[in-house]
Formats: sequence, structure tokens, C-alpha cells
Amino acid sequence: MAEINAERNEAVMENTFPVYKVDDIVQFFRTDVLTGQEAKHFAKSDITPNPKVDVIQRLYMRVLHLLYRFNPIDSHYLAPLSENIQFPMLHERATPIMSVYLCMCQFLPICHIYDFSLNDLLNPKAKRTITILSGIQNFLHFRKQRLEIIAAHQQAFRADMDKLQAYARGIKEAEKKIEKLMIIPPEQQAEAKELAAALTEVKNATMQESQEVNTLNEQVAECKTEIAERSQKLSQKKLEVATQKDEIAKLKSQIVESPEELKSEMEKMKENIKNIKSSKELAVEKLVEVQSKVQCASQGEAEIQAILKQLHDLQASMCKTNQQKEEVQSLAALSESLQKELKGLSNEEGQLKRALAMKLDKESKQHIRRQKKKELKDQHVQNILGQYDKIHEKREEIVERIQIISRETTQFKDKMLKLRYSCNHNTEKAQAIYDRLLTTLEQYHKRLENLVMEGSADFTKMKANF
Repeated sequence: MAEINAERNEAVMENTFPVYKVDDIVQFFRTDVLTGQEAKHFAKSDITPNPKVDVIQRLYMRVLHLLYRFNPIDSHYLAPLSENIQFPMLHERATPIMSVYLCMCQFLPICHIYDFSLNDLLNPKAKRTITILSGIQNFLHFRKQRLEIIAAHQQAFRADMDKLQAYARGIKEAEKKIEKLMIIPPEQQAEAKELAAALTEVKNATMQESQEVNTLNEQVAECKTEIAERSQKLSQKKLEVATQKDEIAKLKSQIVESPEELKSEMEKMKENIKNIKSSKELAVEKLVEVQSKVQCASQGEAEIQAILKQLHDLQASMCKTNQQKEEVQSLAALSESLQKELKGLSNEEGQLKRALAMKLDKESKQHIRRQKKKELKDQHVQNILGQYDKIHEKREEIVERIQIISRETTQFKDKMLKLRYSCNHNTEKAQAIYDRLLTTLEQYHKRLENLVMEGSADFTKMKANF
């Protein structure tokens, strides 16, 4: 079941980030993580086929040092040992491994690796180490991109601050120029007042003349409309006369009427002609009057043109003044826009200053915490060093005791050797005595047997004698 869960976790890790080739991993860790001789000696054979335990542990230490600035000596090799722990020398090898294991357990979930075990440090497998290093490489790539973006934002912020300062300087210079332009020097104030009075007079005169010109133009336009109406009426009457002549010619050709009717019609025609001639004379008289009026209007137009030239000159001077006013207004608008930008930038600056103040507060708090941690670490180190001194003293006492005991043991061994030698010598003597006793006993038994045999023979002889 454990192997199935491990395979599932590896499948999940492969889905979350790409697994790189071993050559890419080696090249990346050489260039971005390791330095000096470690980068030179780090090779593909350190990972595959059998990962080297020391190299992998050192690589994890370097990654932690790169990310969290953990000094391997200060962070991993110092253990919080108390006086009650017996034989603290036994913890010297396990302390850095457990420290690296705990730091990697806190760091690797950021890389989407959630199943880091102690076996990955003590007995790493090739496939497993490649996936872990790929996750770390992916996170380091992401970290590098984020750092580049932050650096670009910082550069843009600095450029914006420089622009803000330049805009502020430009606004100050523009305000000074506007003040200079708005303030008339005391030497030219009298001339400026005279020019202003002359301009008001000219404006009033031009207004009156323009009103008169407008009235004359209206009268001329009315006369032109009347002439146009009269000319239209004349043309209509001419057309009527022409049509009537045609009708008379047709009627003469068709009908032969009485001379009385012809006379009456002729009289009517004459009367009509007289009426037309009288209306024509009236129109001519009116035309003459209109022409005289037009001549007067042309003379008035010439006078108006002369006045207009003067007005153009005044207008040119007014345009210059208006241009100056427009420049002043544009400069004022520029200053307003720049002030708005300044306000926006000052608001941004205020926000950034607040953020900076927050960051500085955080950094100061972190600095205080780090100092406290350093002080605690120093105290801890001093305590450890004191404990180490005490342990060293105890160790020296123990070493002295061990030396005394070793001396006693050597003396005891010498005594044992002497006793063994004496025991061996005594055993040899006892063996010799035993052998002698055995030989004497055998001889004694043989003598006894001979005596018994002789006694039995003597006894048989005595029986035979009895």
C-alpha cells in the first residue's frame, strides 16, 4: 500500500510541474545554486544511477542557504542539548540530518511536494531525487522570474519618482514664469493703463462703426432685393407683351374684325404700353437712386475697409495679447494638470511611503526578532559552550578515571598473567607429582599383587602340607 501511495504521489507531482532531464538539472544547479569547487565536481553520476547521500544532503543544504540564508554550521550542526542528556557526542551526526529534514519538510510543500520522507535523505532513490530536484528547479525558476518583475517594478517606481521630481521642478519654474508674466513692472504700468484706455476707446468706436456698417449693409440688401423684384416684374411684363403680340398676330391672321374693335384694342394696347413705359421710367429712376445709394455704400465700404484695416491692426495687437493670454492660460492649465499629476503622484508617493513605512516597520520588527533570536542563539550557544565545557571537564574526569581503570586493568592483567604463569607452573608440578604418584601406585599395586600371589602360593603350599 505504501508503494501504491508513493506512485500516486509521484503521478500527482508529475502533473503539477515538469520533470526535467538529469543533464538540465545538473546544469541548473551548477550555475544557479552551487559555487566554486562544489559546482565543478557536481556531475550526473552524483544523481544517477545510485545517488550519493553526502552530495544530495549538501545540495539540499545549499538550496536552503540560497532561499532562507541558513548557514549550515550555525543552523544545522548546533543542537539544543541540555545537561540531562547523556553522551551528547552521539547526537552530533543525527543533528544536521534532522535539521535538514525538518527544513525541507517546511520548504517542499511550496514546490508541491508533500511526501518528503527521511528515507529521501538517508537512502535516496534516483527517480525520487530527480522529481524532488525538478520541483525545486521549477520553484527557483518561478522565484527568479518574480525577482526580475519586482526589480522592473522598482526601476519603474524610481523612474516615476524622478519624473515626479522633474515635473515638480517644471511646475515651480512655470509658476515663476506666470508670476513674471502676470506682474507688470512699475515702469510700464502707466503705459499699460494708457494702452488699456486706448483699447477701450477703439473698441467702442469700432462697435459704433460696425453698427453703422451693419445698418448700411441692411439698406443695401433691401435695395438689391427691390431691384431684383422690379427686374423680375419687368421681365414678366416683357414676356406678357411678347405673348400678347403673338396672340395679336395670330388673331389678325385668323379673324378679320371690325375697325372699331381694332381701334379699341389698339387704344387698350397703347394704354398698356404707356403704363409699361411709365413703370419702366419709374424703375429707371429707382435704379438711378439705387445706383447713387450703391455708390454711397461703396464709398462707405471704402471707409469701412480703412476702418477695418485699423481694426485688423488692432486685432493683430489684440491677437498678440490674446496669444500671450492663451499662453498664460495654457501655462496655467499645464500647471493645473501638473499639479493634479503632482497630487496623484504625491498620493501615490504617500501610499508608497506608507507601504515603505509598513515594510520598514516589518523589517524593524523582523530585525528586532532576528536580534532577539540572535541573542537567544548566542545565549543558547554560550549555554551549549558552557555545557560543552562542563561535558569536556566531565569527559576529562572520565578519561582520567578510564586511564586509572586502564592502569589498574593492566596491573590486574599483569597479575593475572603472573598467576596464570604460576598456576601453569604449579599445574605442571602437580601433573608431575600426579604422574609420579601414579607410577609409584602402579609399582605398589604390582608389588601387592606379587605379594598376594606369593602369599596365595604359600597358603596353597601350607594347605597342601596340612
